[in-house]
Amino acid sequence: MKLSIFIIEDNEQNMYLLTYLLEEKYTVYQAFNGPSGIAIAKEKRPDVILLDIQLPEMDGYAIAAALRASGDLMETPIIAVTSYAMVGDRERIMAAGATGYIEKPIDPDMFISQMISFLPEPLKTKASA
Repeated sequence: MKLSIFIIEDNEQNMYLLTYLLEEKYTVYQAFNGPSGIAIAKEKRPDVILLDIQLPEMDGYAIAAALRASGDLMETPIIAVTSYAMVGDRERIMAAGATGYIEKPIDPDMFISQMISFLPEPLKTKASA
């Protein structure tokens, strides 16, 4: 079974690029804001969540905290994919529940390997299959 990856990203170009990079090998779900992102994540229970920080309605910090508070998603890797690169941003999203952090603009040649580096061993094996 394919690894399922859920992208929560409001920028259409970023969503397109991430989806394009991932969809050949993985099952990809999408949401463009926090409330729908939380609802879809609870419904689909993806293997990995890629989360932008700057989103409408709810920021990534609140989304990460809400996902961590959901029993079914407590252990799901959440990787922040964001242009927030100020001092303290990485620490703040990690404290909110993220397990990894990738800065935008992403490097398309390196993105999948960066993402996989933040996964626990069983998911790394599934991602590489």
